[in-house]
Amino acid sequence: MKLAILQPVLIPDLHDLATMLSVDQIVFEDSEQWSRKGRTHRALIRTPEGTDYISLPVMTADKKKPIHEVRIDHGRDWMNPLLRSLKFNYSNSVYYDFYEPEIRADIEMGHNFEYLLDFSLFLRKRLFQFLELEISAKIDFSSGMDEYTSDPDELAKQLGADIYFQEHDARHYQRQGKNRSKIDFTHPEYRQHFDGFEPWCCLYDLLFQYGPESYRIFEELL
Repeated sequence: MKLAILQPVLIPDLHDLATMLSVDQIVFEDSEQWSRKGRTHRALIRTPEGTDYISLPVMTADKKKPIHEVRIDHGRDWMNPLLRSLKFNYSNSVYYDFYEPEIRADIEMGHNFEYLLDFSLFLRKRLFQFLELEISAKIDFSSGMDEYTSDPDELAKQLGADIYFQEHDARHYQRQGKNRSKIDFTHPEYRQHFDGFEPWCCLYDLLFQYGPESYRIFEELL
């Protein structure tokens, strides 16, 4: 059995997707302590200069709490800057005008969510609907597990996994297992709306540029 041990992210990228597609079971470590270095509250987007993050502020009092207990700081105006950033950087993308109304409506729904995790799960569900992806049947959350350990080697053993993968470049915020494996992953290059190619952008980047043709890039992951 192949297992993915990941942390929830605001918007997945292609490596996240490749990992989720290549395993039998996914555990999201939402009971681990939140880290500002993680991607639970931010996502990488393409810019004229290269890349930058869009992000959500979290309550200062929650920064040492488990991920599933972290609340969005609605006392700060995060929504307008985030929407402006998407418009500034993606308005010339092929499918921006097609998806923008729904993406904007999804982001505006953020004020209805108290907890960061709940909002990120909503955004992921909506994004996967746009991309016609179905992965939810594989997913468990560590906060709901009867026996959970932050030791990935032990967790994989408990779940009967022969092979397990973790989040890429996560050594600063996710405990790294000695027995972890790396998926066979070469980041697909695709046409972006600025010159050159920048990897590791979140899936909004692909959606705005390729829309319903995104499956052509997904085929390179399998």
